[in-house]
Amino acid sequence: MKKARVGILISGRGSNMMALVEAARAPDYPADIVCVVSNRADAAGLDFARANGIEACFINHKAYASREDFETALDNCLRSRRVEIIALAGFMRVLTARFIAGWEGRMLNIHPSLLPAYKGLHTHERALADGAKTHGCTVHHVTADLDAGPVILRAEVPVLTDDTPDTLAARVLKEEHRIYPRALATIAGSLQANTST
Repeated sequence: MKKARVGILISGRGSNMMALVEAARAPDYPADIVCVVSNRADAAGLDFARANGIEACFINHKAYASREDFETALDNCLRSRRVEIIALAGFMRVLTARFIAGWEGRMLNIHPSLLPAYKGLHTHERALADGAKTHGCTVHHVTADLDAGPVILRAEVPVLTDDTPDTLAARVLKEEHRIYPRALATIAGSLQANTST
C-alpha cells in the first residue's frame, strides 16, 4: 500500500504529533510521518521524533527578515522531503494566505474547541466563563481564515460543574489524540485514492 507522506509542524511538546506517530506504526495506516519540523530548537517533540527514527528539522523563524522568507524555507524543507500532507500539531505561528494556498486541501489542524465556537487561544477558559455545557475539539482543513476551514472531525466532552481550565483541557486533549489520527487517515486515504485514479 502506497502511503501519503506527512510532515508535522510543532512548536513544543507535540503530544498530538506523538499520537499521529503512534497511529502511523500500524501497517494498514494510510500515512507515513516522514519529518517533524519546529520553529523552536528546544521543542521537546523534536527529541521524540529523533528517538523514533523520524527526521527532525529546526527552522528558526527569528533568523528570517520576514514571515514570507521563513515560510519559503519551511516550504522548501517540506517539498524537498516530498511531503504531501501537512499536519499542524501545536505550531504557534500564524501562516500567511500565500503559504496556505500552496497546500490547499492538504493541510490539517487540530483546535481545542467545537468550532466555530472559541476560535483562537484560551478556549477552555472561555468555555467555562460562558457556562458552556459541552466543549471539545475539531480537526479542520487550514484556510487563510484562522480556525475557519472545513471541519473534518469533531469530538465532544461534557463540561463538569467542578471543571477548571486544566481538568477540561486534559479531557479534551484525550479526545484530540483519538480523533486526529482518524482525521489524518481519512485525508491520506482520499489523497491516495485520487492519485491512483
